[in-house]
Amino acid sequence: MTRAIAALEERLGVKLFNRTTRHVRVTDAGQRYLEDARRIIAEVDEADEAVAGINAEPKGHLAVTAPILFGRLFVIPGIVDYLQRYPGMEVSAVFLDRVVNLLEEGHDVGIRIGELPDSSMKAIRVGTVRRVVCAAPAYLDARGMPASPQDLNQHDIVAAATGSWSALEWKFAQNITVRIKPRLTVTSNDSAIEAAVQGMGVTRLLSYQIAPYLASGQLQTLLTDFEPAPLPVHVIHREGRYTSAKVRSFVDLMVERLRSDKTLRS
Repeated sequence: MTRAIAALEERLGVKLFNRTTRHVRVTDAGQRYLEDARRIIAEVDEADEAVAGINAEPKGHLAVTAPILFGRLFVIPGIVDYLQRYPGMEVSAVFLDRVVNLLEEGHDVGIRIGELPDSSMKAIRVGTVRRVVCAAPAYLDARGMPASPQDLNQHDIVAAATGSWSALEWKFAQNITVRIKPRLTVTSNDSAIEAAVQGMGVTRLLSYQIAPYLASGQLQTLLTDFEPAPLPVHVIHREGRYTSAKVRSFVDLMVERLRSDKTLRS
């Protein structure tokens, strides 16, 4: 591998990696070359599939990414359905609570929650979710119901610092921002939900994350009159001259499943 890279650098007349005795890091030129190479290979694969026919059976490998809890609740069931339909497919799923660059990180399809920046990606809107404040009924019986966002300063706060949302500033409608001081800070939404269910305090999550707990009565939403605008949910994929059978079939399946799910309707 080292000899092959050295030969490529010599042929190109460009340094692709900076090397020290302790680290090897890609250069800016190397990163651009990698991105172009990935794009070209993907387009060749898509062209092969297009020649094979639009109704060709999906085969090969598909890389999918989504937020962690959304992936577990919605995407994994869709992947299982997809793999059962298409025996020639393999899927790798990467669930992260951060914005993933599909092209740079080698993913075919992603699920995004929130407004999308302008990009070359094709985005299909499948629903919306709400940012909600909630707590256990037993906690509210003991501490009272906050009447306004500012009242949260009188409550115990459970903050989920997942990388997607600020743990210290909660934004509400009417341009209200409350700087909160958490009594408990956790690094996963699952942990925040569990702490709230146990009566630890008030937390803020997305509506789909706590839907089962609201239905069971384990959690109760607060300050609904102050909720900010709902967040859109999109299925995104790279838009090229062709859409491969494996991507097209997975996107179609996930769009149908997500649009039919009542949890994703505000």
